[in-house]
Amino acid sequence: MTDTIRWGIISTGVIARKFAAAVDLVDDAEVLAVGSRTQQSADVFGDRFDIPRRYASYQALVDDPDIDVIYVATPHNYHKDNTLLALDAGKHVLCEKPFAVNVGEAEEMVARAKERGLFLMEAMWTRFLPAIVSLRKTIASGWLGDIQMLDADFGFKAVYDPKGRLFNPELAGGALLDIGVYPIALASMIFGKPKRIQSSARIGETGVDEQNGMIFDYEGGKLAVLNTTVTASTPCEAHVIGTNGRATVHGMWHEARAFTVVSLDGEKELFDHSYGDNGFEFQIREVGACLRAGHTESAIMPLDESLEIVETMDTIRAQWGLKYPME
Repeated sequence: MTDTIRWGIISTGVIARKFAAAVDLVDDAEVLAVGSRTQQSADVFGDRFDIPRRYASYQALVDDPDIDVIYVATPHNYHKDNTLLALDAGKHVLCEKPFAVNVGEAEEMVARAKERGLFLMEAMWTRFLPAIVSLRKTIASGWLGDIQMLDADFGFKAVYDPKGRLFNPELAGGALLDIGVYPIALASMIFGKPKRIQSSARIGETGVDEQNGMIFDYEGGKLAVLNTTVTASTPCEAHVIGTNGRATVHGMWHEARAFTVVSLDGEKELFDHSYGDNGFEFQIREVGACLRAGHTESAIMPLDESLEIVETMDTIRAQWGLKYPME
């Protein structure tokens, strides 16, 4: 591994732009190349972020011998194929969330990475934010007591576009895969895999879920109550409730900059972990640290957990009778 981790980015969309900007915040990383479906798109993206190598195909990108790791930033339905393309070219991969459309795809991705001895991680960027790292330490310290419940929501009012990524079943659209993965991953971080899942959804005209509610049961009667929507704005807060107190991750909790702990007697303490406008830089540093250590997965966002999260979403969609055309 070179002193500088050299990234290649598949896709030139909004999230790819955020990622490229985040790499500039990491001293020992650079975006060496970008791949798109057209040369024009690759060049525009390359000009914007001063990327030296621009490719008009994903295959040409992954074939670049100087790239260390690929960031897959395409829509959900392309994650498996793009990840396998990169792995087969001998490249490590950071794949945008959700990891895959279903657990069968996810298992294929993980198997290929292990077969080739390559690093693979789901880009669950929230997991690496300083506030969430601090929240994990607070929970582990016992300060909140025995954690009994998680209450988390995530919702925003999207512009309705039946052909767009959020509403198009051909792109594995819907609230669950796009933003529901955030509270599900938070519940997984705190409680692990649920013992029982109850859920309900409103399926829109295009055939994908526009809003949903989920209740996860765990051993000892512990609960996670989660809801997501792409048709309304919600508070976007997360409340972790224990026997000795509770922690509230404040508005837009998936961007977690601070949380407040409130004890049973009402005493409050604010944990401020502010960062700049991006936030992706923390997962980029984690990938770099793993690659330099020779690890093929992250202990903070392990592959077995990503598989469990996708399996949970499969179970939820089965309760709604929601299948995508590619399945």
